[in-house]
Amino acid sequence: MVRGKIQIKKIENTTSRQVTFSKRRKGLFKKAHELSVLCDAQVAAIIFSQKGRLYDFTSSDIQKTIKRYAEYKREYFVAESHPMEQYVQGLKKEMATMVEKIEMLEVHNRKLMGQNLASCSVKELQEIATQIKKSLHIVRLRKAKLYGDEIEKLKAKERELKDERVRLCERGSWLFLGCLRRAPRLSSGGRSLGASRVSFEDIGISRLEKDHWGRHQAAKRKRMWKLTYRR
Repeated sequence: MVRGKIQIKKIENTTSRQVTFSKRRKGLFKKAHELSVLCDAQVAAIIFSQKGRLYDFTSSDIQKTIKRYAEYKREYFVAESHPMEQYVQGLKKEMATMVEKIEMLEVHNRKLMGQNLASCSVKELQEIATQIKKSLHIVRLRKAKLYGDEIEKLKAKERELKDERVRLCERGSWLFLGCLRRAPRLSSGGRSLGASRVSFEDIGISRLEKDHWGRHQAAKRKRMWKLTYRR
């Protein structure tokens, strides 16, 4: 006959629960005895019933087994807790050191700001003055570098503007030459203008372009004179 699977939960019937307790207790002690004999192990089992009655089994002296168990647990807990205690102590020391350093830095910063100087000696005041001078020198160097970089940027922008001005003047010169070539075809007030009578205002040339054109013509005449003189 195949036994059905027993559901593991509390047995509500008192009589059935007592019978099951007695059977399983005997079976547990039997298995413990077999384990101690077959494997040469030190086995101990302690059971308290619902009514508080003690049942125990041990393969050797129960007191020695309990003492051995207590010693092992004590050594185990000490070994487990010792690294954690060391770690906590290390953190506490590190935290105390950091707090001390922070306090020292705050005091030093207040002295650099000119506060709490009454307790400072002459040597400490000299050291503070020297450090302030060094810091001021570093600040001035950084400030000078920033100013220098800004000046270089402005100079570069100035060069770009000058180059742009030269390009515009050259462009105006070529426009002026083109206008002179077309001068006989221009008219002002319904009458034809000759090339010799064309003014800069008639063809829309500004004074800046006019000056540039004059310098261009003077340089051209100078080059022609040098070539003629050398010959």
